[in-house]
Order: sequence, then C-alpha cells, then structure tokens
Amino acid sequence: MKRFSKQFRRNRRFGRTALPGFAGPRSLHLCRTLFHGCLAVALVAALAPAQAKAPAAKSELPLKELRIFANIFGRIKQDYVEPVSDRELIEHAIRGMLEGLDPHSAYLDEEDYKELQEGTTGQFGGLGIEVGMEDGFIKVIAPIDDTPAQRAGIKAGDLIIRLDDRPVKGMSLTDAVKIMRGKPGTKIKLTVRRAGESKPLVFEITRAIIKQASVKWRSLAPGFGYVRLSQFQAPTPQDMLRAIRKLKKKSGGRLKGLVLDLRNNPGGVLQAAVAVSDAFLDKGLIVYTQGREQSSRLEFRAQAGDELQGAPLVVLVNEGSASASEIVAGALQDHHRAVIMGRTTFGKGSVQSIIPITEKIAIKLTTARYYTPSGRSIQAEGIEPDIVLSRVKLEAVKRAAPLLREADLADHLANPNGHHKKKKGKGNGLLEKDYELNEALNLLKGMAIFAGSRG
Repeated sequence: MKRFSKQFRRNRRFGRTALPGFAGPRSLHLCRTLFHGCLAVALVAALAPAQAKAPAAKSELPLKELRIFANIFGRIKQDYVEPVSDRELIEHAIRGMLEGLDPHSAYLDEEDYKELQEGTTGQFGGLGIEVGMEDGFIKVIAPIDDTPAQRAGIKAGDLIIRLDDRPVKGMSLTDAVKIMRGKPGTKIKLTVRRAGESKPLVFEITRAIIKQASVKWRSLAPGFGYVRLSQFQAPTPQDMLRAIRKLKKKSGGRLKGLVLDLRNNPGGVLQAAVAVSDAFLDKGLIVYTQGREQSSRLEFRAQAGDELQGAPLVVLVNEGSASASEIVAGALQDHHRAVIMGRTTFGKGSVQSIIPITEKIAIKLTTARYYTPSGRSIQAEGIEPDIVLSRVKLEAVKRAAPLLREADLADHLANPNGHHKKKKGKGNGLLEKDYELNEALNLLKGMAIFAGSRG
C-alpha cells in the first residue's frame, strides 16, 4: 500500500503530572476569603500548562468569574444536602466545561479513555451504535454492521429517549454511553422516537462484544464490484485494497466499475480516510484542517496510483455517513473521481484531538474543522450527493400467473441459432433488497458503456 508523506498526530501532552490538587475538607474551617484565594490559586495552577505557550496579552485570568466559581464551590461544599468531595466537584466542573463547548468535546476518565482506545482497534463491548446529542436526547448517528443494535432494528436518526426505565433527558452523553455498555449477554431496553412513527418504539437488545470487520466485499455482476466500509479503523485501507484486488482477480484482472458503500458509516480514524481516498486518486489535495492555532493547519495529499485504473466509481452515502466518510466522499467529489449517490451526509466536520492529561485520563477537545479540497467546510452542512435517492423499500411484484411468451406456445419455431431456454438463476439477493445499490449498479453499467464507446 502507498505510504503517505504526512501522518496525523494531534495528541499533545501536557506532561505526566496529575491534575493539581485542591483545598481539602479542612478548608471549610478557614475564612471564606482565604478559601476563595486558595481555590483561585489552584485554578491558576490548573490552567498554567495550557497557557504556557500563550502570548502575554492573552494570559490574563478572568478573576471575577473565578471568584464566582470559588463562591459556588464553597456554597456546595457547605450547604449541599450530602457531603461531596473536592475531587468529585472538580471533575463535574471539568465535564461541564467541555460538554458545554460542543457535542464532541468531552472529559475522558480512566474507563472512557480505555473504551476510546478499544473502539479504534475494532473490538469493544456494547450494543454497536455510534451516538451523539440532540436537544437533550441521544441521537443515533449510525448502527454498526452485524451488531446487536442493527439486528434489533435501530436506525440512523433514531432519538433514544429512555434507557431501561431511566429518561435520557438531562443525562450527559458520557453517562448514557456507560449505561448502554455492559457485560456481554445482559439486556437493555431502548425506547426511541423515529421520524414518521406516531408512538415511541421499544427495542430490547442483548449486549455483546463487538468484533467488527470494517470491510465487506462481493461481486455484483461480471466485472462490477461492491465494497462496504462500515467504519474507518486502522486496518481498513489495507483490508479494502485486498478486497479490490480479489474482485479484480475474479473479473480477469480489471474491474469495469466499483460501488463503494459508506452508508451509515460513522467515521473513525482520519489516517484511514486519507488512505482510502488516496487509493482512487493520482494526485491533489485530499483534505485539510484549520483551527485557531497555526499548527492546526494540516494538509493531506494523494500520491500517484489509482487502484481502479480510472474505472468508474460510485460512492453511496446517507444521513448516517459522518466524519471520515464525509472526508472520502468530499475528496472524490471535488476531484470528479466518483459520482456521489444517496442522501445528504451527517455534517460532522470537526477535528477532535485526544489530549492526555495523565497516563489514565484525557480530554477530547475540538481543535479544528475539516475542509474538502475545494475549501468546503463539512461542518453542519454535510456532503450533498450528485444524484439524490429517496428513501424507498424495494419489493418484488408477485404475479397471479406467468405471462405467456412465444417460447411457451405449442409447436413454436425453434431458434435457428440453436439457443435453448435458459434456467432461471437465483439472482443477487443483496440487489433484490437494496434499491440504492441497484441504482448504483445501473449507473455504473451506464458509465462503463459510455467509457467503452469513447475508447
């Protein structure tokens, strides 16, 4: 596989020191002014690593706001109905700071940090859904292929309003995810609101270890291949290239066209998205990032070599295609390398950096936005497909009796070329159920015919 000139490494370390300690319970015996002063000093210490590189003009602390914070901190310690530790209060404050910024910034405690690392390697426990927040509820970005959630019938766009008997309203995303995760074999009941349904739907789902192969492939017709990417993990590009090469071998060394299916793909590792895009491009910009810091401007460019050798490419997307999926679709669309077909994508165009605070905890912070090669921001807009497909269900028409044809008539003349009646094949079960894939294949065949007529 091609190597890339740039690697995306956004993890910046603040050092291995733990979060600074704050005044303990004995601070309540001090006068309130002294307590506020101690807390303000502790907050200065906490902020110091992040501000070490900041210009002098921007290093002033908001003392008035810090006094208010310290006052509230003291009031809670003194008047809350039950005792609460300093550590717990500070952790709540940190979570609130990050979750108040945007739906994707978050504090990662030891358990969260471990789960994040497991999620990018392809194996983790839970239900198998990518989720975000919307209006205080948990929104399903996409169910992951071959997981309990997908098999139960959870769909992209569903709003989860209850977890077992607990209302989701008021929960943080982190807390909701913790409830959904659990011991394999245990069950959880999800109550969801779905567009077009008058009443909430209830799904009982059994948790499992999610062992996910991110790449699936098959032949759709002689010379036409299909590759499905359900997520962007570290091994995804290599697995995709192997799948394409197997399809080419099956088709006599060259494909007439390929469908790349990114529907309900919630994203994943940026390097994987860059590598997948580069597999179909000979040159040019794939994606760039831009944030407030100069160092946040990163560019990723393609190197020579198109795995399909210019054969037609159709990319299927929908409202569950997010983040890394949108990077691939946007790059191939801007370079006119593929026809994007389906529905407008999710619109998650921001970059989250995982910043370790200690060896066991970290923060996930939004630090930049993604831009397509032509300078389009994906954020909150998504990728508009070149060909829009409505959401429909494909259903075979059953006839009461077969229609009569010439070959069915008694004593019909034989065909002079010696052709015999062919047996009916079983057909392609995937195509019979998937309208969008059917349309993609029909488009590919037309593009291949057109390309052949020009050649």
